[in-house]
Amino acid sequence: MFDIPMLLDRIPDEYKPLAAFGVGSLMLVVLAMFHGLGLHLIFVHQRRRERRLRMGRPHIFAGVFLFGFSIFLMLTLHIVEILLWALALIVVGFAKHTDDAVYFCANAYTTLGMGDLDVASQWRNISPIIGISGLFTFAWTTSALVEVVARNGRLLGQLEEEREQEMHMRVALRKEEWEAVKRGREAILLEREKANAQVSEAPSSEQRHEIREEERKHEAAIRRMVLAEMAELFRKERQAEEKLGMDEASEEAQDKEQGE
Repeated sequence: MFDIPMLLDRIPDEYKPLAAFGVGSLMLVVLAMFHGLGLHLIFVHQRRRERRLRMGRPHIFAGVFLFGFSIFLMLTLHIVEILLWALALIVVGFAKHTDDAVYFCANAYTTLGMGDLDVASQWRNISPIIGISGLFTFAWTTSALVEVVARNGRLLGQLEEEREQEMHMRVALRKEEWEAVKRGREAILLEREKANAQVSEAPSSEQRHEIREEERKHEAAIRRMVLAEMAELFRKERQAEEKLGMDEASEEAQDKEQGE
């Protein structure tokens, strides 16, 4: 393998500042491509999760968590780029200790200028290149962050509307369930009144017992019918909740296809 520090040391001193610009520029371009790829993957992840949230039941907390996770991924992307800069300094021999290299690159990358790493005067031009890379990537992240905030705002707005629709559906379901229970109770009361009238006219205890048995069977059948009706109402309500957002998602997909 090539000994990069030895190769760089063979460069005449008057050309080393230019070589520092060259090494830094190459690293800056590589990090810019890496940053673009990272932001693209973050957007892909966010859009996929948004589609799932829009087409399913409205989970507002999941939408807030998605926003926070996207911000965390952007922060992680910058931290990784600082570590890559530190690795580059160690590989080319500009720094010997990892902690010093990381601290120096973090300060240069964020343009704080507080690093205390002693870089040879011929290679100190690497510091402004690190700062320029930080300016590029932070500006890029800021523009991406504006889009993330806007998309998350639209997502939370839709989820809030779907949440209100879900609450209305549940209130309507409770009313329908109560009406079903009420009808069941009225049917049972009518059945009991009918059975009591028959019992009062029955001449024997055996016939009265048969009437009571028939009454219990009818009441059990009414209860099963009420439970079946409530289960059907609950199933329809669940289906309606699962369909929340599907219309908006289909319209968004159609708009995207028309735009393409």
